[in-house]
Amino acid sequence: MTLRAVVAGCGHYLPARVVENAEFEARLDTSDEWIRSRSGIERRHFAAEGETTSDLATHAARAALADAGLVAGDLDALIVATSTADLTFPSAATMVQAQLGMTRGFAFDVQAVCAGFIYALANANALILSGQAERVMVIGAETFSRIMDWDDRSTCVLFGDGAGALILEAKTGSGSVEDRGILSTDLHSDGRHRDILYVDGGVSTQSTGFLRMEGKEVFRHAVEKLAATANTALAKVGLTGADVDWVVPHQANIRIITGTAKKLGLSMDNVIVTVQDHGNTSAASIPLALSVGQAEGKIKRGDLVVTEAIGGGLAWGAVVLRW
Repeated sequence: MTLRAVVAGCGHYLPARVVENAEFEARLDTSDEWIRSRSGIERRHFAAEGETTSDLATHAARAALADAGLVAGDLDALIVATSTADLTFPSAATMVQAQLGMTRGFAFDVQAVCAGFIYALANANALILSGQAERVMVIGAETFSRIMDWDDRSTCVLFGDGAGALILEAKTGSGSVEDRGILSTDLHSDGRHRDILYVDGGVSTQSTGFLRMEGKEVFRHAVEKLAATANTALAKVGLTGADVDWVVPHQANIRIITGTAKKLGLSMDNVIVTVQDHGNTSAASIPLALSVGQAEGKIKRGDLVVTEAIGGGLAWGAVVLRW
């Protein structure tokens, strides 16, 4: 028998305020058509004044608990993937832990920008396989609207706020690729490419900073690296793109999503796409898309799912799991 980290439930949360592309036309040299044609984004959600990343994460966590039929006391660990935590410290995860009323176990943040949820899933999987936890909540949550330069039309129209959560629990399987749960993970980073996607501020510089991005360079790296990491993760367990039911990619740009699907030899009919409604929500985008995909009846128990992401660092990776 083989121990697996199996999905027990998922959920998501989006702030109430919906921002259509047209809202940017009044103060930027841009248009709805320009944004749609270059990114596929039609709208995004922005957090309300006083609404924090940990607030969004807590809402998503409660939705995931409800979906799984669990309560906070059933969790052994809680991981939040975010680049926009409420405070320098303590972690957003401990804030969510407190808001949920979770008084046992442990909580911590993971920071790998848009690849954060992939990194968090890999960490949760390792905790379960090592026996340190039996049930782990993994959350991706961001308020990227707080680090936008509203005069930079190349970046501020692309990002949104939101949160998604997944609960993994230890189950035994046969050891075959037919088992439910995480089958493989693949992680990478290369700090030499820091300057193509970063925030120009931080604690040691005593400034908050704004997101800066060289879009063409990010695109060039993204399609190649995302397809490669997805294929590597599949190959680790003897699978190929032909075995995949759903690709759930980081929702950054529709052109990156379609380009990656093409390299994997998959139809867009096998890809969960939410970028049009959410924009790029960084570490939140994959769990948001997983939750939406399940809610819409697309992702079903037993489906083989590949999820992949790339973000600042550069950091990238993929996870193969059976739902």
